[in-house]
Amino acid sequence: MEKEKQTVKSELDDLRTQIEHLQKGEAAAEKLSKQLEQQLNRIQTKIEDHVKQITDLNHSKTKLSSENSDLTRQIEEFERQIGTLNKAKTALQQQLDEAKRTLDDELRGKGSILNIRYLTSDLEQAREQLDEEQEAKIELQRQVTKLNAKVQQWRAHFQSQAAKLTEGEEQVEAALNKCNALEKVKPRLQGNVEDLMDLIDQLSEGGKSVHELEKSRKRAELEKEELQAALEDAQATLEQEEAKKKKLQSDINDLEVALDHANRTNADLQKTLKRIQQNITELQTQIEEEQRQRDKAREPAAVAERRANLINGELEELPTALKQAECARKAAENELHDAVDRISDINTQNANLFSQRRQLESTIAAMQADLDEAVSELKNNEEHAKKAKQDHALQVERLRKGLEQQVKDLQTHLDEAEANSLKGGKCVIAKLEQRIHELENENELEQHRHQETLKELRKNYRRLKELAFQTEEDRQNQLRLQDLIEKLQSKIKVYKQEIAAISLTKFRKVQTELGELINEKKKQEKTIENVFIFAEDSAERADLAENQLGKLRAKNRSSVSASRTSPARELREATTTVRATSTLRAGSVRQR
Repeated sequence: MEKEKQTVKSELDDLRTQIEHLQKGEAAAEKLSKQLEQQLNRIQTKIEDHVKQITDLNHSKTKLSSENSDLTRQIEEFERQIGTLNKAKTALQQQLDEAKRTLDDELRGKGSILNIRYLTSDLEQAREQLDEEQEAKIELQRQVTKLNAKVQQWRAHFQSQAAKLTEGEEQVEAALNKCNALEKVKPRLQGNVEDLMDLIDQLSEGGKSVHELEKSRKRAELEKEELQAALEDAQATLEQEEAKKKKLQSDINDLEVALDHANRTNADLQKTLKRIQQNITELQTQIEEEQRQRDKAREPAAVAERRANLINGELEELPTALKQAECARKAAENELHDAVDRISDINTQNANLFSQRRQLESTIAAMQADLDEAVSELKNNEEHAKKAKQDHALQVERLRKGLEQQVKDLQTHLDEAEANSLKGGKCVIAKLEQRIHELENENELEQHRHQETLKELRKNYRRLKELAFQTEEDRQNQLRLQDLIEKLQSKIKVYKQEIAAISLTKFRKVQTELGELINEKKKQEKTIENVFIFAEDSAERADLAENQLGKLRAKNRSSVSASRTSPARELREATTTVRATSTLRAGSVRQR
């Protein structure tokens, strides 16, 4: 009995120790529940931080979308600027084509100037031929004087007197006609001189337009044709003069035959010849004066020609300048294309950023879902722990009550055992041992569950740390991308300003060059018109001189064939010639 009591006491002690262990496990479970609550609070704070980061990401998303719209607007502005530059390019190309056309017209005008030079050289040759004919005429006149000297010895004085009167009348008429013609030519020459002065003044003031250049070119072609016709007329007159010369030679032969009949006209002829020589000298002085005026007009023509050469040189330099402008424009276009490429790269980077952001949002959503799952699992684990704690407490309470009841039963059994001398003691011990074994199994199961909950908590804690680290990396990447976008936007603004400044300077430079070219063209047109006017005036003066020479020759021939006139008429004609010569000299002095 004592042994059984001792065994029961030892069992009771074991049960008490087990109860203490269970109480300690309950305290440890409470500590774990508190730790789990703290971890849940931390997780909730982290979740709040993640929510704030998500809101910040949404704000940055709106900023990026606004910046993207700004970039698209800037790209549209660049495209508009490219369109304006293309329009300016087409306008410059049209101006270049017009400049080339005007250059071709000026080159054609230069060819007409060369033709005018050839015509002037031909006119000078014709004048030289006229001078040679005048010398031949003088030689013939000398021969006539010699023959007339011989005729004086053979012919009577009254025949020479009659011939002298007729010749004097005709010479006086010729001189009067000549004076009238010169009086008519005089205001025209003065008007031409005034026109030349006006043209020189207009050269300093500016030129005409391209349309007026076309008109002047057509006028120059017409004047060229007129000069050609005048040259042909001069050649025809020269041929007529040669025929007249031959006729004069035949007349001289006739005169040699008729020397016997011309002795009376010899003295009068000599007087009229002296008068004619005086008229010829006066005409020569007038011609020399006109030549001096022509030489004076040649100087501005040479200056105009030099200016035309300078303008041609500048026009030759114009394609190089236009090529440089084209190269600069191409460089600006290349820079613009580079800027557009950079903008496209920025757009691609922005798109990549948006895709990365979406990925981050998806990962954050996945992490949020995982976090929600972890929180739900923690809540479930907490509920399981509470339930396990409650079950454990209930089991402990039941065990305690059962043990108390068993202790009471044992006490009663002990009492009964003492009374019944160990009847049924073995059965009770077997039941107690079985119950102790069941309690030990339940304790092991509870400890196993507690270890599994601890493992789950550790896994969730590690996952929370990983999520926090990943969100921090995403936030840093977003900040770096924001800095990169701001830098790229500043670079785009700088490139836009540089491209706009370069395009403006190049456009203004090309406009100034085109304005200078147009002014130079107008000046060249004015000089060409002056040269044409001067050539026309010189051709008219040459025609007038040739006509006057033809009239003098005709009058000389008619003076030889004439036979009678009155002395009173001769005196009247002589007085009129003297007056005409005096007026001509006064006019020439005024012109000088």
